[in-house]
This record gives sequence, structure tokens and C-alpha cells, in this order.
Amino acid sequence: MWNSTYVTSISFLIFFSGLLSTSLSSTVGVDHISQLLRIQDKERASPLVQVAAAQGVLRRLLPTHSSSFEFNIVSKELCGGKSCFIIRNHPSYRTKGGPDIRIDGSSGVELSAGLHWYLKNWCGSHISWDKTGGAQLYSVPKPGFLPHVPAAGVLIQRPVPWNYYQNAVTSSYTFAWWDWERWEKEIDWMALQGINLPLAFTGQEAIWQKVFQIFNFSNSELSTFFGGPAFLAWSRMGNLHGWGGPLPQSWLDQQLIMQKKILARMCELGMTPVLPAFSGNVPPALKSIFPSAKITRLGNWFTVGSDSRWCCTYLLDATDPLFVEIGRTFIEQQLKEYGRSGHIYNCDTFDENTPPVDDPGYISSLGAAIYKGIQSGDANAIWLMQGWLFTYDPFWRPPQMKALLHSVPIGKLVVLDLFAEVKPVWITSEQFYGVPYIWCMLHNFAGNIEMYGVLDAVASGPVEARISENSTMVGVGMSMEGIEQNPVVYDLMSEMAFHHKKVDLKAWIDLYPTRRYGSSNPSIKDAWNILYRTVYNCTDGAYDKNRDVIVSFPDVDPSFICQEGISTTELSHGLIEQVSRRQSKKNVKNSFEQPHLWYSTADVIHALELLLQSGAKLSKIQTYRYDIVDVTRQALAKYANQVFLKVIQAYRLNDFGRVSFYSQHFLDVVNDMDTLLACHHGFLLGPWLESAKNLAQNPEQEKQFEWNARTQITMWFDNKMNEASLLRDYGNKYWSGLLRDYYGPRAAIYFRYLLESLEKGQEFSLNEWRKEWVKLTNDWQNSRNIYPVKSTGDALNTSRWIYDKYLRDHEAFMETEVLTQA
Repeated sequence: MWNSTYVTSISFLIFFSGLLSTSLSSTVGVDHISQLLRIQDKERASPLVQVAAAQGVLRRLLPTHSSSFEFNIVSKELCGGKSCFIIRNHPSYRTKGGPDIRIDGSSGVELSAGLHWYLKNWCGSHISWDKTGGAQLYSVPKPGFLPHVPAAGVLIQRPVPWNYYQNAVTSSYTFAWWDWERWEKEIDWMALQGINLPLAFTGQEAIWQKVFQIFNFSNSELSTFFGGPAFLAWSRMGNLHGWGGPLPQSWLDQQLIMQKKILARMCELGMTPVLPAFSGNVPPALKSIFPSAKITRLGNWFTVGSDSRWCCTYLLDATDPLFVEIGRTFIEQQLKEYGRSGHIYNCDTFDENTPPVDDPGYISSLGAAIYKGIQSGDANAIWLMQGWLFTYDPFWRPPQMKALLHSVPIGKLVVLDLFAEVKPVWITSEQFYGVPYIWCMLHNFAGNIEMYGVLDAVASGPVEARISENSTMVGVGMSMEGIEQNPVVYDLMSEMAFHHKKVDLKAWIDLYPTRRYGSSNPSIKDAWNILYRTVYNCTDGAYDKNRDVIVSFPDVDPSFICQEGISTTELSHGLIEQVSRRQSKKNVKNSFEQPHLWYSTADVIHALELLLQSGAKLSKIQTYRYDIVDVTRQALAKYANQVFLKVIQAYRLNDFGRVSFYSQHFLDVVNDMDTLLACHHGFLLGPWLESAKNLAQNPEQEKQFEWNARTQITMWFDNKMNEASLLRDYGNKYWSGLLRDYYGPRAAIYFRYLLESLEKGQEFSLNEWRKEWVKLTNDWQNSRNIYPVKSTGDALNTSRWIYDKYLRDHEAFMETEVLTQA
């Protein structure tokens, strides 16, 4: 049973904050979008439909309590003019079999968010993705015994209207192979988190096929335009074309059917799906069909050798009259297919594609044409743009940025401040020069698995932005490139859609493990406070792109990695800056991007020790099993980085015995980590590959889809026989099966060439190493071996074994000079 004293105190605090929230005014930005908000409210699904949708969420989440809650849609007037939910004790809560709790809300999303808020704050539950432990609902009392809220009820308002979700590339890094069962779970998760503005990109290729047919394109002329299923995000953004394709017609058809299901469910819940718009990315055949069109061929985007089969896409100039015509047709075709629209459209014309001219007047004309193409198809349209370009590309100085942002009427463009938890643009751009924006947490790149977070910034950043002078903020958002990792970060970030004040993180973290596991004790609380201060307190401003040696092995001559005379301590703690300074002067092909380390590894190992102490009581809890594997994996990954540096140090000292010893030790770590990861289904390679094959209609498609899935997580993009992809390991994953059959063998090849170099007294054979590595990769990408989709092994006992074998005395081991021959 959830602690009654805690329930009483938290009830009062939430109730009190809810009452205070009614006095807070909207931002300037909200005033700019007020007309659209009124239109969206008017066009939302009927109350009966939204209530039924919220009941469906409850039924799938907690079927035993499907009669314990009553839902009702209320007007915004009852919410103080804003979106809200109200939690009350049901009038018949003393009646046997009757509802315990009544939740009123201004939409189906608010009802679902209210349900989550109640389960979280009064029942001590925790809701996460299945891969990260799923929902902890053991702490929810039986029907008829649910905790009461204050007699007057609890009002929770949104401080800003929108809670955005997704990144343009999440569709490939995470959603690529989802079926309806998985999508339904995700939409339920969105509703429970209060997400009301999700990106809805599925199935757009089928729409584009119909649009380009109107402009006299044949299907064969489109076959080299669309990328493969795992690379559609970058095909859509004009970064590449054709890579991983062509798309079978069956894929186009089934994804359009899926999109219609997704949109229907989102709309039933009262969400506003964000649809795509035309960015100017066109098939090469446009040149011959419309010879007078103004078309620019873009530069190379990370291909090896500028291979024309997928390099250097074609961009139709936004000032060309054909641009507006295609843009309008695309919007109209979507409205025809879907029968509805929330009037918000995403378009990222310049995402990692620099405009050809920096003249502000030209840029303004581009922006105006883009919006005209959208508005001509939907008179009430708003253009939503990812603000990544302002962080990524130095091209966007204030004059160019202002020109783009002011190219459309204020209120008709909304910008996602995509990386605001680390590099907020709203501060340096005078709140996007008056344009409405959404404060977003990017957090994750490429779906990498790494314990990482900036919880302090998440707990305060959205509030600071909203209450700042002349704020144009209109929402909060989660814009990660890949999901299903670091559940604590997303648990906090989803709450920020409803918090009016900064969160007391010390108190929040103290409660987190109790909700996460359904119970707690001092050692668990201490462990999570350590994790909060270390892995979840990154303040160095560096992008957390996982470059651990196991999953991102250095493709460099070992002489570039360290110098003679550097001690082990210097290697493990001070090498990052030394190497980065040296490598800034060398060819990018010979660079070694050091793993990101911003905390004491000894502290995290201590947190792991504390978590292990509670294993006897928590070992059956899925959330605990996920966390114990993840923390062990994190600690072991950083340990492996140090072992690798010991290998390199020994190589620089021409010590064959130590190179051999530490190389084998590194490979043992990889194999043992694979065994660890096999203990939880959230760390398995099998589900990714099998879900890809399950969408295939025939053996040929199955082979193509599996190649797409394998390639994205290894080489990613094209390569030559002796030259790896420039995006190699960008989508790396700590997945059981991938370590054993790919990462381990790759490291073994490198170590073999190190030993051969010492044995023969020759330089390291970098070119031969690359040839063998690339061959290993190509062979693995084309292989068809099957991997488990269910976990095996005991997570707790395996974590204890790993801890005892490698981590208990890790500092002493790393300082030991081992002279034994392997």
C-alpha cells in the first residue's frame, strides 16, 4: 500500500499548486496562436468519442480497474480557460462496485494524463516503455480501496497549450518496423504522458507517390527516390535518396493503412497530429519533366566518394512557381486521404542542408514560398519547423535567422527549440525574434543506449523560458532521436507539461525509486541520488553521442590514440582533451572521438553496489531488472574503455605480453556483457530484426528489410572495400547478439593486427585492418542468422557476477602492471 502520509502531503501540494495555476497568464506566444487553438477545439472529436478513447487507454493499461474511474469531458471555461484535468472522489465511491475516482478533462488526452497523474501521485505507480521495464502497477490498491484526493478535488492546468513529441528521425531509429499493436501501445503512452502534439510521419511515401503521379512521374522514376524502410527519415529530409531501397508497393500501401489507424486513434483522444509538408526535395526526373524548373543539386551528405546513386539530392527552389503547386497538392492529397487535419505541418527544408545564398532577402522569399505552399492547401495552416539548423549550422547568423523566421506572419510559424536542455536558442535569439516556439529536450542521438541526462535543466528550463520577459513559448516537447532508454528522464520531462514552478529534484528523486519499483529502502534511495548526481547531471555542454569503444571501435592507427609516457590515470581521465587537440589537425579519417565521460565511474559502481543489495526483494520487478542490467552495462562499458586504453599503452611500449593480455581481457568483457544484456528483453537484437522481417510480404522483401535493419545499427551508410562509412556506428546499440557476433569479432581483428605489428616489428596495417573490418560488416549485414526475441538468464545474479568479476576491485586492477603472457 502506498504510504498514507506521503499521499496526504503530496495531495495537498498538488491541489495547492493547481489552485495557484489559475492566476498565471499566457505567454505572448500563446496569444499569437490563440485563433488556431479555438479552431482545433471546435474541430475536436465529440466528447463521447474522446471519453471512449480514454476508457480504452485505461482498459489496456489496468483492466482490473476499468470500472474504478469515470471520465467526463468538460469545457475549457471550467478549467480557467486552459486545457486541464480535474481529479475528484466519485460521489458513489462508498458504493460497492461503483467508481472510486472521477476525472474531468478538456480532452481525451487530459483525461488520460489525469489518470496517470492520479496513479503516479496517489498510488505510487510508474509507467514506462515495455523495453525499459513497462508499467509498475503493483502498488495500485484493489478496486474499492483507491486513495481519496482532497474533498474539493485537484485541478491541474497546462501552463502552455502544447506538449510535442518526436523528432523527424525517430520514425527511422525507433518506429521503422512497428506494427499496429506496438503503435497502439505508444499512442496510449503518449496520452498518459499528456502529449497532445505528436509528429505523424508514417505512410507519407504513398501520398507522395500519388502526388508525383499527378505531375506525370512514373513509379519507376520514383523507385530511386525513396530510401529503404530504415532510412526514410533522411530520404524525406533530402539528405540522401535511394539508399536501402527501392520501396515495394506493398510497403507503401501497408504504411498508408497504418497511418490512417494512427491518425484515427490520435484524433479520438483529442490529439493534434502534425503532418508533413513539402520541403522542396524532389526526384531527379523533375529536371526532364519540367526543364525550366529552378533546381539545385545539394552537396555530399556523408557518402563515401559522392556516389550518385544516393548522394547529392535535388532541391526545387522555393521561389519557383512549381514549388507552391507541389506543396499545395501534397497538402490537399493528405486531406483527401485522411479526411481531417489539425492544421499544423512540419517542414524542414534546411535541416543539415545549407541554403545556396545567404542574402536575407532571398532567404525570406524561400520561407514565404514554403508557407504559401502549405497555406494554399489549408487556409488555417501553421508551419512547424525543427530549430536544429540554428544549433547545427553556423550559416544561420542573426540576419539570416530573422529573415527566415519573419518570412511568414507572426503566429503562422512555430519553431522547435530542439536542444533546449543543453543549447537553448531562445536565450540567444531574443525568443526567436518574437516567433512562437516549443521548448524541447533532445537528449538522445540515434537511439544509442547510454545512461545520460541533464535533469536539473529539464526540471527548471521550461519554467525559466515560460516566465521570462516577453516569452513566446507555446509548449514543451520531447524531440529525442530514439526512445526506449533512460526512463527517469522521460518521466520527469513529461511532467513538465503540467508544472508551473521548477521541480524540487531532490524530493522528486527521493520518490522516484519508490514509484519505479513499488517499494523502496535507504540503499535504493541512496543509489538513485548518486545516479542523479553523476550520469543524470551532465553539465559540460557536450553532445552525448555514444562513442564507447565496444560499440564505436576506433578506426585509427594506434599511434594516434596516445603518446608514450602517459600514465594509466592520464589515459583514463586526461586523454580526451589531448587527443582532440591533436586530431583537430589530422585527417578526419584518422580521428578518434573519445567516449564522453562527465562523472566519476567509481560513484556509479557504488550506486550499482547499493542497487544489488536490494536484489533479493526486488528481483521479480521488471523495472528493477531493467535498471540493474542498465547500470551494470553502463559501468562495464566505461571499464572497457579503460581496458582498451591499457591495450594501446602497452602497444606504445612494445609490450607484446601486455597487449595480448589486455586484448583478451577486453574481448572477455564484450562476451560477458553480451551475456548480461541477454537477461532483459530491452537489450536484445532479435526483436529489431524480427520486427523488420515480419513486415515483409515475400522472401525478397524479408532479405531487404533485414539488411536495412542490420545496416542502420552498424555501418549505417555506404562504404568502400577499404574505407568505412563516415556514419559508421552512428546508430550503435548495446544489444545482446550484436556484441557477440559483430562488436567482439571486430575488436578481435584490430587486436590481431596490433599483435602482428609488434611481432613483425612493422607499422600497424591500418589499410588491411579496414579491409577486414569492412568485409566483416558487409558479411554480417547480409547474413540471416536468427537471434532470440526473449530474454534468458537471471538479471540479478548475472549483474552480481559481472560486479564481482570486473567492478568490485576495478581501480586496483587498472593500476596493476600485468606481465603475464596471455
